[in-house]
Amino acid sequence: MRLKDLREDADVKQATLAAYLHIKQNTYSQYENGQRQLPVDVLIRLAAYFGVSTDYILGLTDDPTPPRAR
Repeated sequence: MRLKDLREDADVKQATLAAYLHIKQNTYSQYENGQRQLPVDVLIRLAAYFGVSTDYILGLTDDPTPPRAR
């Protein structure tokens, strides 16, 4: 997954994203580190937050463009 890279490139802290998602910071950290599986609803919200496709976050494509923008 590309969560950490997206977050760092956007200069956003884990705590900021955790607050956006209404979860604890350590839960978000576990998503980033692959210690906890990313729920689909969280994946969708993160894709919207960063303006990328869910496939890009999951590493299934190198094209970050969301489907509607293509």
